[in-house]
Amino acid sequence: MIVSMIKIIFEIPNAGSIKEKRRVIKSVIDKLYRNFRMSAAEVDLMDSLSFAQIGGALVSNSKVHGETVLQKAYNMIEKETPVRIQDMSIHSEEY
Repeated sequence: MIVSMIKIIFEIPNAGSIKEKRRVIKSVIDKLYRNFRMSAAEVDLMDSLSFAQIGGALVSNSKVHGETVLQKAYNMIEKETPVRIQDMSIHSEEY
Protein backbone atom coordinates (compact mmCIF):
# COMPACT_ATOMS: atom_id res chain seq x y z
CA MET A 1 0.00 0.00 0.00
CA ILE A 2 1.34 3.41 -1.00
CA VAL A 3 0.22 6.62 0.71
CA SER A 4 1.00 9.74 -1.33
CA MET A 5 0.81 13.06 0.50
CA ILE A 6 0.80 16.68 -0.58
CA LYS A 7 1.41 19.81 1.48
CA ILE A 8 0.51 23.17 -0.01
CA ILE A 9 1.02 26.61 1.52
CA PHE A 10 -0.87 29.35 -0.25
CA GLU A 11 -1.85 32.97 0.08
CA ILE A 12 -5.44 34.13 -0.18
CA PRO A 13 -4.93 37.75 -1.25
CA ASN A 14 -8.59 38.82 -1.24
CA ALA A 15 -9.54 37.43 2.18
CA GLY A 16 -10.85 40.27 4.32
CA SER A 17 -11.88 38.03 7.20
CA ILE A 18 -11.32 34.56 8.61
CA LYS A 19 -14.79 33.66 7.34
CA GLU A 20 -13.79 34.49 3.75
CA LYS A 21 -10.54 32.55 4.18
CA ARG A 22 -12.45 29.49 5.43
CA ARG A 23 -14.83 29.71 2.45
CA VAL A 24 -11.90 29.58 0.00
CA ILE A 25 -10.24 26.71 1.89
CA LYS A 26 -13.48 24.72 2.00
CA SER A 27 -13.89 25.26 -1.73
CA VAL A 28 -10.36 23.96 -2.42
CA ILE A 29 -10.84 20.91 -0.18
CA ASP A 30 -14.23 20.13 -1.76
CA LYS A 31 -12.73 20.32 -5.27
CA LEU A 32 -9.90 18.00 -4.27
CA TYR A 33 -12.38 15.41 -3.00
CA ARG A 34 -14.82 15.82 -5.87
CA ASN A 35 -12.22 15.69 -8.67
CA PHE A 36 -9.58 13.35 -7.23
CA ARG A 37 -11.28 11.45 -4.37
CA MET A 38 -8.52 12.45 -1.99
CA SER A 39 -8.69 13.42 1.66
CA ALA A 40 -7.59 16.93 2.56
CA ALA A 41 -7.73 19.32 5.51
CA GLU A 42 -6.34 22.64 6.71
CA VAL A 43 -3.36 21.62 8.85
CA ASP A 44 -1.57 24.85 9.84
CA LEU A 45 -1.64 28.67 9.69
CA MET A 46 -5.22 28.66 10.95
CA ASP A 47 -4.87 32.00 12.73
CA SER A 48 -3.38 33.75 9.70
CA LEU A 49 -5.81 35.88 7.74
CA SER A 50 -4.12 35.60 4.36
CA PHE A 51 -2.14 32.33 4.45
CA ALA A 52 -3.24 28.70 4.72
CA GLN A 53 -1.62 25.29 4.69
CA ILE A 54 -3.54 22.25 3.55
CA GLY A 55 -2.47 18.64 3.54
CA GLY A 56 -3.89 15.92 1.36
CA ALA A 57 -3.46 12.17 1.04
CA LEU A 58 -4.27 9.47 -1.46
CA VAL A 59 -3.92 5.71 -1.01
CA SER A 60 -3.04 3.60 -4.05
CA ASN A 61 -0.96 0.63 -5.10
CA SER A 62 1.58 2.67 -7.09
CA LYS A 63 3.87 5.53 -6.12
CA VAL A 64 3.82 6.84 -9.69
CA HIS A 65 0.02 6.84 -9.84
CA GLY A 66 -0.38 8.54 -6.46
CA GLU A 67 2.15 11.27 -7.20
CA THR A 68 0.69 11.83 -10.69
CA VAL A 69 -2.78 12.37 -9.22
CA LEU A 70 -1.39 14.77 -6.61
CA GLN A 71 0.45 16.73 -9.30
CA LYS A 72 -2.82 17.03 -11.23
CA ALA A 73 -4.52 18.21 -8.03
CA TYR A 74 -1.82 20.85 -7.56
CA ASN A 75 -2.24 22.03 -11.16
CA MET A 76 -6.01 22.30 -10.64
CA ILE A 77 -5.55 24.43 -7.51
CA GLU A 78 -3.06 26.65 -9.29
CA LYS A 79 -5.35 27.25 -12.29
CA GLU A 80 -8.88 27.20 -10.85
CA THR A 81 -8.73 28.83 -7.43
CA PRO A 82 -8.13 32.44 -6.30
CA VAL A 83 -4.93 31.65 -4.37
CA ARG A 84 -1.20 32.20 -4.83
CA ILE A 85 0.85 29.07 -4.15
CA GLN A 86 3.85 29.79 -1.91
CA ASP A 87 5.18 26.25 -1.39
CA MET A 88 4.28 22.69 -2.34
CA SER A 89 5.72 19.27 -1.63
CA ILE A 90 4.69 15.75 -2.61
CA HIS A 91 5.90 12.66 -0.77
CA SER A 92 5.00 8.97 -0.86
CA GLU A 93 5.45 6.25 1.75
CA GLU A 94 5.07 2.50 1.37
CA TYR A 95 3.34 0.54 4.13
